[in-house]
Amino acid sequence: MTLTPPLLLALMLGLMGAQATVDLRTAAAMAAGLCKTRPTDLVFIVDSSRSVRPSEFEQVKVFLAKVIEGLDVGPNATRVGVVNYASRVKNEVSLKTHRTKAGLVKAVTKVDPLSTGTMTGLAIQFALNVAFSENEGGRVKSPDISKVAIIVTDGRPQDNVKDVAQRARDAGIEIFAIGVGRVDMSTLKQMASEPLDDHVDYVESYSVIEKLTKKFQEAFCACSNSATDVVFLIDGSKSVRPENFELVKKWINQIVDKLDVSDSKAHVGLVQYSSLVRQEFPLGRHNNKKDLKEAVKKMAYMERGTMTGQALRYLTDKSFSVGHGARPGVSKVGIVFTDGRSQDYIGDAAKKAKEMGFKMYAVGVGNAVEDELKEIASQPTGEHYFYTADFKAMTQIAKKLQINICQEEDPCECDSLVKFQKKVEEALQALTKKIENMSKRIALLENKIV
Repeated sequence: MTLTPPLLLALMLGLMGAQATVDLRTAAAMAAGLCKTRPTDLVFIVDSSRSVRPSEFEQVKVFLAKVIEGLDVGPNATRVGVVNYASRVKNEVSLKTHRTKAGLVKAVTKVDPLSTGTMTGLAIQFALNVAFSENEGGRVKSPDISKVAIIVTDGRPQDNVKDVAQRARDAGIEIFAIGVGRVDMSTLKQMASEPLDDHVDYVESYSVIEKLTKKFQEAFCACSNSATDVVFLIDGSKSVRPENFELVKKWINQIVDKLDVSDSKAHVGLVQYSSLVRQEFPLGRHNNKKDLKEAVKKMAYMERGTMTGQALRYLTDKSFSVGHGARPGVSKVGIVFTDGRSQDYIGDAAKKAKEMGFKMYAVGVGNAVEDELKEIASQPTGEHYFYTADFKAMTQIAKKLQINICQEEDPCECDSLVKFQKKVEEALQALTKKIENMSKRIALLENKIV
């Protein structure tokens, strides 16, 4: 008896197919979660009062499950808890209970509505005292670990939320508030963290709450392997005015909040200019968000003129030099803010910055000249320059800027795909060895049969 190629192949696949399927499924699973999320203690606080119908509560659970699917779940990565509330509060999922996505999603599907009143303040207090506690799996407060609460509600609270939400925020918990249907928007704003534009969301019905999934998946995504040197070049001229200068500092810190600041990832420098140029702090001096934001808050307002060209020359000649903390081979991002026309020529310095490979963003407010902003900005210009007439509207610019700070090729995705490819290669190598062994055994079998 001779084993023909089709029969030989069938025999080999039959003998080793089960293991092959397991190995390749494992490899494919590596591609399922393309984004590495920042280490986070995340607690969902979910309203299941009488006004939330059972079918609507099922849609909330689908939303929770989809957000969880996009997270990097694990004891050293993201831990997830779920607090269910109505007139009473129930801790459905503890931060310490489930360390895998599958376990978390299964637990979420088993949550039942309580169907009584709406004691949102009580639920926030419970989260602060219990859900985020170390006994329930919450980690010790650290600049490297985010504490986040996502509240989903469709009604007006029957208790006070303002004071307890403030206590939670003071304790370092970032609060997102999602309102549905006939929700009271003023109480959402009382609960949520600043800036409110980033932390308050509204959907008209539970049937469309899933559209917020992507926002929260992106909110927790960290560009974990992107090392970037970022320098802010801030106009401190007299036209800005002291009260607006404070808004500018808050705006800088909004962007800092979105960066993965550490020794090996994002470094941030700050330069202020008016008639002169003053380095507030160089790249690499503050490598955690807390110290960095405190340094930004301490920046004193210079006043005087608007020498943007001189400031750009400082950026190209000094800010991104090794002597001022810049790292060789790391992408460079310049963010220029101004509220008026430059009193000197900007053309040569703006051109040089882009020729040196710096990604340049230009942000203008009030009397800023859009042609100058476009001259400073990298290509495509539409994605790199922003203008608003009002300082109070800078929050929207911060949201757009933080999206574009990461490298154009999502490093989170690339990192996971590399791991995926490596896993596939390992699986194929294992299969090749097994095929070789099987071929030898089948050759021996053929010899015996002949």
